[in-house]
Amino acid sequence: MHKVGFFRSIQLKFIIIFILLLLVAIQVIGSYFARELEKELVKNFEESIESTVDILQVNMEQAFSKERPEDGDGPTLKQEVQDVVRVNDTDNIINIQVVNMQSRIIASSNSSSSGNIGKKTTSDFIKNTLRFGVADSDKVYNTERNLIYRRVVPITDDEETQVGALYIESSISSVYNQMEDINNIFLRGSVLAITVSAFLGILVARTITKPIMEMRRQTQTMAREDFSQKVNVYGSDEIGQLAESFNDLNAKLKHSRASTEEERRKLSSVLSNMSDGVIATDKSGAVTLMNDAAARLIGRSPEEAHGSFLLDVLELDEKTVDITDLPDSGSMIIDFSDQDNFFLIRANFSTISDDEADITGFITVISDVTEQEKVEQERREFVSNVSHELRTPLTTMRSYIEALTEGAWEDKEIAPKFLSVTQNETERMIRMVNDLLQLSRMDDKDYSLQKEKTEFITFFHHVIDRFEMNVSDNITLQRELPNGQFYVWMDKDKMTQVLDNIISNAIKYSPEGGTIRFNVVKQKNQMLASIEDQGMGIAYEKLNKIFERFYRADKARTRKFGGTGLGLAIAKEMVEAHHGKIWAKSKEGKGTTILFTLPLMNKKRRGK
Repeated sequence: MHKVGFFRSIQLKFIIIFILLLLVAIQVIGSYFARELEKELVKNFEESIESTVDILQVNMEQAFSKERPEDGDGPTLKQEVQDVVRVNDTDNIINIQVVNMQSRIIASSNSSSSGNIGKKTTSDFIKNTLRFGVADSDKVYNTERNLIYRRVVPITDDEETQVGALYIESSISSVYNQMEDINNIFLRGSVLAITVSAFLGILVARTITKPIMEMRRQTQTMAREDFSQKVNVYGSDEIGQLAESFNDLNAKLKHSRASTEEERRKLSSVLSNMSDGVIATDKSGAVTLMNDAAARLIGRSPEEAHGSFLLDVLELDEKTVDITDLPDSGSMIIDFSDQDNFFLIRANFSTISDDEADITGFITVISDVTEQEKVEQERREFVSNVSHELRTPLTTMRSYIEALTEGAWEDKEIAPKFLSVTQNETERMIRMVNDLLQLSRMDDKDYSLQKEKTEFITFFHHVIDRFEMNVSDNITLQRELPNGQFYVWMDKDKMTQVLDNIISNAIKYSPEGGTIRFNVVKQKNQMLASIEDQGMGIAYEKLNKIFERFYRADKARTRKFGGTGLGLAIAKEMVEAHHGKIWAKSKEGKGTTILFTLPLMNKKRRGK
């Protein structure tokens, strides 16, 4: 925010308002004072003229009423009137004229007008008084453009008979000159008052604007999220109360900001540590927020996805999916699989509404359901496989039993064969059910291992010896076992079952004249055992599936040997229960090698 200049500040506005109010007051007072003073001065001037007129009237009445000797001894009327006029002539009086009833000027105080004595006056102003006997007065400009005051009054004798008129001209300019001097004095006083008022206005305005400027600076500080400072309170007036309210607001904003920041950190921590992805959008569907989990799931960074359309981010077809219908759908599975990886995510949609129930945005929670879908698919396949595996022997048994029921049991050659097949299929189903129960217990962790210290090479020889007694002469069991001692902590029964399953498979799939090799090597803190046959081998893409339940690389051949398809799955569970690892290596037509590791006991534990 830019600093406000003085000429745009509220301080200057206060000063201008203060001066304007003062000017209006001075103007009103000055106008009233000048008007009243002018009236008073003009009134005094007229009263002074009127006094002079009264004196002159009295003197003129005496002069016109005075009896004069017939012999002409003494002054004449004109001389006596002229003497009276000259005696009463003053500085303010420009001219005094006495006119008889015949409109002739008989006396004049103005020497320039003495030539008009004896002549008739041409002034209608004087003639009206001679004609009607009424006094009159007015203000006019003379030939020199000076304002003069004229006064004319009738002259009567002692018998109240009008004998003439008295005319007086007086300059009133002195009054207006005096008014002008007074106005100049008033103007200088006004300028001085305005100057003093402007200075006082600055001081007064500063006392008002200083707290406001402090609040403005504090507002700028608060805008930078700094709530540590407070505004000074200079009084208990409205501005002081405003400053106190501002400090209260600052404290509440500080508390609210701290609470908001705490909630933001909590939300950020929750979003950052969520295993599920969260995507927030505005009402148009543009992405405004995305956590790291969502970024990892969809393979786009939050910065890259910001502002993108939600349907584009989720790789949904805008033609078939309307964003406004997504919340109604609740959730959907979105396939992000490619040629190399199978990847599914579940998206749950919800809306964000304001107080008026208007939609302001959308929230999408996404999670990786690939493993869940795989488990569900495996469950379906498992049920299907179990059903299929049980249906085959049951169908065979049913067929043979029906044949026996229909009379085949009486045939001494066929009946034993049918019963033998039925017994074999029954035993196969029992083995399958037992294997399933064992896997179920392992899945539920409902089993315990009876581990003990075991020297694996000796144990391995015993297992191989047992098979070597029953194996066909056409298959060779070649032992490549070291002479050293490999001590492991294991359950002998469970590990015997593992080796039985692996070796049985190797014998089943070995061709006539084939060789099965047994090998054990030491690798750091573990031992690696391998069992290699020379069977038909397994395709590379099927190699990792042989440890799945009911999986068979060659189903027709496996059923021929009576396998359940669960042996390697059980072996895998058992080895992993011993903290080992099992895997296979194979090439089609060149045999298969099953390898597994077991942790070796350290020397300290061996000595116990």
